[in-house]
Amino acid sequence: MTPPSEKLAGSLDALRSLQERGVVAVRARDLPRSHRERLVRHGFLLPVMKGWYVAGSPDRRAGDSTAWYASFWRFCAGYLRARFGAAWCLSPEQSLLLHAGNRTVPAQLLVRAPRGRNRITPLLHGTSLLEVRAAMPAAGDVVEVDGMRAFSPAAALIACPARFFHRCPVDARAVLALVGDASDLLSRLLAGGHGTVAGRLAAAFRDIGRDGIANEIVETMRAADFGVRESNPFATAPSARPIRRDVAPVVRRLHLIRDAMRGRILDRFPRPPGRPAEVEVVLARIEDVYVTDAYHSLSIEGYHVSPTLIARVRSGDWNPERQPADRAHRDALAARGYWQAYQAVRNSVRRAVAGEPPGAVAEADHRTWYRELFAPSVAAGLVRPADLAGYRDAPVFIQRSMHVPPSPRAVRDAMPALFELLRDEPDPAVRVVLGHFLFVYVHPYPDGNGRIGRFLMNLMLTAAGYPWTVIPVERRDAYMAALEAASVRHDIGLFADFLAGLVGGVG
Repeated sequence: MTPPSEKLAGSLDALRSLQERGVVAVRARDLPRSHRERLVRHGFLLPVMKGWYVAGSPDRRAGDSTAWYASFWRFCAGYLRARFGAAWCLSPEQSLLLHAGNRTVPAQLLVRAPRGRNRITPLLHGTSLLEVRAAMPAAGDVVEVDGMRAFSPAAALIACPARFFHRCPVDARAVLALVGDASDLLSRLLAGGHGTVAGRLAAAFRDIGRDGIANEIVETMRAADFGVRESNPFATAPSARPIRRDVAPVVRRLHLIRDAMRGRILDRFPRPPGRPAEVEVVLARIEDVYVTDAYHSLSIEGYHVSPTLIARVRSGDWNPERQPADRAHRDALAARGYWQAYQAVRNSVRRAVAGEPPGAVAEADHRTWYRELFAPSVAAGLVRPADLAGYRDAPVFIQRSMHVPPSPRAVRDAMPALFELLRDEPDPAVRVVLGHFLFVYVHPYPDGNGRIGRFLMNLMLTAAGYPWTVIPVERRDAYMAALEAASVRHDIGLFADFLAGLVGGVG
């Protein structure tokens, strides 16, 4: 009789074979019933809908959506290919979001297909798929984006309703900036007789500083005897500066996010006290709050550490080999790494308070903070030494978040742009809020992004005379919800209010 462990190993091997072939949307017929039921029972396979599954993790907590959000786009691509072949595409609005680099998991994915059933299919964790029976765009107007069939940028800009520009100004402006000239748009506008759309797009291009394209659209349409009246579809203020085409999409996106969020931060955050005069006084206060800061920051990340352990780490009375269990061993290593990183951040604060630009200090030192944070785990063999070299080289997914961070390649462009924004930003409050938010939005490292984001926030705070601020673990849910609102809906108000309350002493 085959032992249960060998049976499970055989089922896992069958699942691994599918994954090695790139299969994410697992159909019932892809696995024998015995394998399928065993994998579901042990948590390695999650039912999505009748006859369809996605890989899971047996140690996930109840309600944890991370595995689903990480698989969402590839699952939907596989499912839709199986259902419709090549006869489907995303809606114009969702197509524009993908072209803009926005990989946020939507609550409902809208798909067009000639054989669509005009119905909603519930998926996991409150998401769904709405398939609409509708004609496909012309063959030349369909492109593939990360496995998803989408409208081309020009076709999507013409087909999307005006409300998209109002609801998603960052994404709309990012796609407009992709357009090199008016040719692709004009051929479609003229063929369809889209005078109203032409007026909307001309005004939208003028909004981002592309007057040449705007003028060409208006003049060509009028020459063809179409009435064109410009009407700006954006409800928000124009970009602070013309949006360049010769930069990576993620760089344009970060600049647009900054432009959209900056004013809302200024309206909410207390004005800075000014750079403190006594560097040593600031450093002494930071040292005094270390135990509290370490306890709360590590607890937010799910580590189980006590003030006693943190105090022992600080005094040097630390030996992770004393810990009796693997979990306690990892907690002790995390506590030691936090202590080492904290000392590196104090050195950064010393320079910033002494007068060096805090954005430049953060750019120069944040890699050191990261290395110190994980140096004990490398020494213990729990983290690969290669993981300390540069930014991540694989995708990451944030626990329970619908936000999908940029690809590893995009991170290389995003990080210099992020620090350029911090260096150029004249207002300390904006540096505080956006420094933290944009760092975790990009998520440049495999782990530790939240801790480093809070270090970055406190460097910006102390350099401007604000106090070093601890985010309490008791406020974790509100903290994560505020970051999620900023990442998914571009609503920075909750996060700015959250930090302002803590800095002002009322949080």
